[in-house]
Amino acid sequence: MPAKKKNKKKLRVALRKNRRKRTRKGDLTRELAKDATDIENLPTVERVIGKSDLSRRRTVVGAEIDDDGQLQLAIDESQCLSGRVLTARGLHAIVESTNGTQYECTVRRLLRTIDRASRNAVVAGDRVLFQPTGFDALQEKELGVIERVEPRRSTLSRMSQGSQHLIAANVDQALIVTSAIDPQLKPNLIDRFLVSAEQRDVRSIICINKCDLIDTADLQPLAGRYGRMGYEVVFVSAMTSAGLVRLRALLADKQTVFAGQSGVGKSSLLNALEPSLDLRVGAVSADSGKGTHTTRAAKLLRLGFGGWVVDTPGLRQFELWDIIPEEVEGFFVEFRPFVAHCRFPDCSHTHETGCAVKHAAACGLIAMQRYDSYCRMLNDGT
Repeated sequence: MPAKKKNKKKLRVALRKNRRKRTRKGDLTRELAKDATDIENLPTVERVIGKSDLSRRRTVVGAEIDDDGQLQLAIDESQCLSGRVLTARGLHAIVESTNGTQYECTVRRLLRTIDRASRNAVVAGDRVLFQPTGFDALQEKELGVIERVEPRRSTLSRMSQGSQHLIAANVDQALIVTSAIDPQLKPNLIDRFLVSAEQRDVRSIICINKCDLIDTADLQPLAGRYGRMGYEVVFVSAMTSAGLVRLRALLADKQTVFAGQSGVGKSSLLNALEPSLDLRVGAVSADSGKGTHTTRAAKLLRLGFGGWVVDTPGLRQFELWDIIPEEVEGFFVEFRPFVAHCRFPDCSHTHETGCAVKHAAACGLIAMQRYDSYCRMLNDGT
């Protein structure tokens, strides 16, 4: 007897609508309201074709949902190569294959139109399967199509326009780069990065650049505050190379995302660490005192002393993604010993009596600056 054909898994997936139209051209009710005396001339039959958001769905054969809830499409892996995304912008990405060849790839249409929480389907650091499609002799580029994004082991993301904005994927640690001055150091922004990294179990390192411009003794209280919580704090200067030996040791053989506000010197710091990168840098605006965007898209860069870094565009604000106010306390590591001693199990640590966290802050066991950051996150709705 012939072998029975196995049934392939089928999933019903939602797709993004790429255009919006009226559900139908005519409307019997509106036409009647205009002129009730002309009822005899109204059409007796109206065909309605649903084009609402609910109808924008498709059945995909062979797809599966991975452990992170991401849709994995069935593809012919024998026709694909493995690679790592070096940079991605819009529908295009530069992918480096395992043999070091770089391909300029587009994203498979179904992959980019699946309705998902994130704005970007592919991000720097992603492991992907892609299909080579030929060679562009005019531009001297290998071309390809990304068929599937492999499950991500870690991500760093923020909220942007109500959606998830993935900053980098598959990173071991986040280097939160700030500047001692010009632009002014912002502890609240550091705290937001720390909360986001804690949520994703990504190790955080705080890097304070431009330390040649001030007396670092003034920063010791801040460094001690984060050091007591278990975070590594590194003082560096891209101009004088101070602290770079320690920073190289922390980055070696790791995949690290450089994150921070505009103008803190992320690209300058990378140029000092690895001069061959020759990244474009810009000055802080004299009018606003804020950094200017010189890095337009996140880029995965190889380090000569081992490891990879993701150089990201500067941020002026960092809105937390997928964290509700009730969860914020869990990502402030110094709160954890005190939360269980609060009088109320649902204590928000803001106005309640018998709050152990408030009492610890008042006694100096929790830094008041960190407690203020926590309260600001709650007030901002994270």
